[in-house]
Amino acid sequence: MNKVIAVRPESADRVVVEMADGRRGVFDVRPYMGSDFFKELENEGYFRQVRLFYSGIGWPNGQDLGPDTIAAEMVEYEKIPD
Repeated sequence: MNKVIAVRPESADRVVVEMADGRRGVFDVRPYMGSDFFKELENEGYFRQVRLFYSGIGWPNGQDLGPDTIAAEMVEYEKIPD
């Protein structure tokens, strides 16, 4: 199973992620913010508290997204050769 190894907020509704398989990109959280469970993420200060959570990402009050969802929906950056 793949996992998120780094995350940082890019804007008020998107995060930059790096996956264990070396892929990097932007994941748009906005589609999830419409549900009651993720509603608190609409507060930008709270959204910016995103951290690694198990193999995915999460926030202090329990909202989380798994690595499979993130990997499937992120917009990947072009790979930069070493």
